Amino acid sequence: MALAIFDLDNTLLHGDSDYEWGQFLVAKKLVDEKEYEAANNVFYDDYKNGTLDILKFSSFSFKPLSIRSMEELGKLHKEFMQTIILPMITKKSRALVEKHKDQGNTLLVITATNSFVTRPIVTELGIDNLLATESKIINGRYTTEVEGTPCFQTGKITRLNEWLKDNNETMQGSVFYSDSYNDISLLEAVDTAIAVDPDDKLREVAVERGWDIISLRA
Repeated sequence: MALAIFDLDNTLLHGDSDYEWGQFLVAKKLVDEKEYEAANNVFYDDYKNGTLDILKFSSFSFKPLSIRSMEELGKLHKEFMQTIILPMITKKSRALVEKHKDQGNTLLVITATNSFVTRPIVTELGIDNLLATESKIINGRYTTEVEGTPCFQTGKITRLNEWLKDNNETMQGSVFYSDSYNDISLLEAVDTAIAVDPDDKLREVAVERGWDIISLRA
């Protein structure tokens, strides 16, 4: 079975789950409004510019998780899914996932966003496999430290290669969908690269190399 790989934010989702989780915490007054929102915006701009320090950002994004119980976080995420995430999943995204399922492909989401935020989203999309940035868990609680390799830029290649070995999968016939120039290394590694509503830098590369450009926006 060929491997169909998907980025999540601004690809299968019409928006960025990581950024929106931060805004959700601000709206719920669970973080310092001015300080957190300002930092969230700076990190998001850095991501779009390809200059994000993934370790600093991960520590920032893990902190609100680290001071809450898994039970409280689970309740918050259910509300986040219903109010913020479900409207960000378009019919085109669901149809693309179903197309690859019908073709018998192995489906995998690979995202820089942490697994707390993304796993329920990937489950909602009906995809079993997820590679995401992981927080180290100690005594049943999240910490502000990254577990293993962050799933960002070339780190996605590292994590994917580990996953391929562990799951006896190959890249033969592989396809990868992404919106971001941050994913250029992985786009170059697959058999078929597809730019989805790409940022300006990725669009330029996609046009230059003759990669397909599609939109999953409603």
